[in-house]
Amino acid sequence: MLFLAGWLGFGRSSVALTLVYCLFLSGLIAATFIDFEHFIIPDEITVGGAVVGLLCSLLVPQLQGEVTRVGSGLQSLLGLCAGVALIYSILRLGKLLFGRQRVLLAADSRIVFTETELHLPDKTIPYEEIFYRESDVVVLHAATVELPDRCYRDVPVRLAPQRLWIGEDEMDPGQVPHLEAVCAEIVLPREAMGLGDVKYMAAIGAFLGWRAVVFSLMVSSIIGSVVGVSLILTGKRAASARLPYGPYISLAAMIWVFYGPRWVELFFGR
Repeated sequence: MLFLAGWLGFGRSSVALTLVYCLFLSGLIAATFIDFEHFIIPDEITVGGAVVGLLCSLLVPQLQGEVTRVGSGLQSLLGLCAGVALIYSILRLGKLLFGRQRVLLAADSRIVFTETELHLPDKTIPYEEIFYRESDVVVLHAATVELPDRCYRDVPVRLAPQRLWIGEDEMDPGQVPHLEAVCAEIVLPREAMGLGDVKYMAAIGAFLGWRAVVFSLMVSSIIGSVVGVSLILTGKRAASARLPYGPYISLAAMIWVFYGPRWVELFFGR
């Protein structure tokens, strides 16, 4: 249906442009369903898409609204850089403002760290949903800590992907297959968005230019907020649950392909 819409919308003006848009739309479709199911967008789509977007801009200058290949390539490169810079800045700001989640537990709650996941009293969280970068750290102050070969009392505990600190002792977490701690609070790292979203927006910028990056960011934020709040209000999702952002970027980019430039002309006269 999207390919048909692309042909009806652009086929009369340029067959080459229509084919590029169909290629781009197919990437949006793949990224959307992969992100919904796995909470990732593969580099084959993001990094590969950025390269293909730059090449398509050089081959079809009309994609960037230019008449020369040099001008189109420069616009594509500008869009790629804008996508990286803008979304990465938001990622870093989000990490600074919302990078820690404080979880309050009942007094003397027992939590368990295994080799692959963290067991809280009410849920189990795989480590890949906690650690997104090497600097992420789980922090707690334990009344007691039990290891297979030793015990601690009244000590701080810090767990990073590569290191474990219990009081003054530092060890390799790969050598600690099981750890139990009693505490009333734990602080978990979290992300405002993933690096996949940064690379994904770079690919969109490479295909569509910097104006599409700004448009996609604004519209996807609105769509994602409406969907997220609706799911929370209807009880279908907890406020702290992860929400894939890629599908809303995809929808916003698709809207730009068919309507975005006309809306910019309508509201800004250019």
